[in-house]
Amino acid sequence: MFWEFPPSPSHVKVDGEIGCDRQREAASEEEEEEQGLTLKQPEACLGCGLKKRAGSKSGRKAIFDIMLILLAGIFGIHIIGIIILLVATIDNVWWMTDVISTDVWARWIETNGCGTSQIFPQVHTTHRAVQASSVLACIFSIIGIFVFVAQLFTLEKGQRFTISGAFQLLACLCIMIAAAIYTDRFHLDEKNGWYGHCFILAWIAFSLTFISSIIYFVFS
Repeated sequence: MFWEFPPSPSHVKVDGEIGCDRQREAASEEEEEEQGLTLKQPEACLGCGLKKRAGSKSGRKAIFDIMLILLAGIFGIHIIGIIILLVATIDNVWWMTDVISTDVWARWIETNGCGTSQIFPQVHTTHRAVQASSVLACIFSIIGIFVFVAQLFTLEKGQRFTISGAFQLLACLCIMIAAAIYTDRFHLDEKNGWYGHCFILAWIAFSLTFISSIIYFVFS
């Protein structure tokens, strides 16, 4: 017959120490896991922040590129308008026949099929008005482009190119007055002629300067 003896106090003490060690190990493992989670969370947040910053930079760059394209387009329209105004004012092809070429300044008549002789027509008040309006249109448009370039460096963000638009609107009105007077007062009784390319360019310049002025008033 076997007798069961109770465990000695030394064994109880050893088992208790082993259990305490296991609890400590488990607690330390939990603490390490929590620390790892806390370390990973800032890294994830940092990655999100970097992605957001990269996205914002790319968006700003795209907006900047679009603004540059728009400014280049506005500048190009203005320059084309100035060139057309100068050609329409200087060139001598407002009205043409088989032997005559006329502009707002003089008339050229072909002689003997080998040359031209310049004859200044009788100048009337309406003729002076056409000349003055054409020259003023060129002057206002040229001033407008210089004002536009100056405002690019001095204008505050969000403001509009109002002064440039005002000069372009004045140029538009002047060339419109010149072309309208020329249409209404000159060559009404001449049936064998036709309007030349300078007359057409004057109306094209009117359209371009009007569009340019509207863009200046709207664009900011």
